[in-house]
Amino acid sequence: MPQSLAKIYVHLIFSTKEREKVIPRHLYPEMHAYMGGVLRDLGCTAVEINTEPDHAHVLFLLSRTEPLSDIVRQVKTGSTEWLQRQMPILRNFHWQNGYGAFSVSQSNLEDVKEYVRNQQKHHQGMSFQEEFRRFLAKYEVEFDERYVWD
Repeated sequence: MPQSLAKIYVHLIFSTKEREKVIPRHLYPEMHAYMGGVLRDLGCTAVEINTEPDHAHVLFLLSRTEPLSDIVRQVKTGSTEWLQRQMPILRNFHWQNGYGAFSVSQSNLEDVKEYVRNQQKHHQGMSFQEEFRRFLAKYEVEFDERYVWD
């Protein structure tokens, strides 16, 4: 086959360093647009992006040519620098070192989009750590609690 074809959706989740609740809500729309631009520049398509003060959910269509780890690094680095420029008081802001990336089937795409959109509602009764543990359990990802959080 001379042509490479792929359609892989990724639900990316990562938190702020030490899960500090520092991302101001008024910057969400611009920050989401910025993250979407980073993804576009990497050949990815942003499907849904949402954040809470201490973490981000990014649902996107994976590029055929860029490794996932490079995409994550550039989204996190770019949004860190953007946020620091917007609010100098956040000059020490950083995302956590790690991340979770989960595959999303075409048949489940609408449900995941809705889940990402409704982050504020989900976190009225659940912390980021509880949410992330649920994802790890749902996807049967083995992990060592000592190394998941930084």
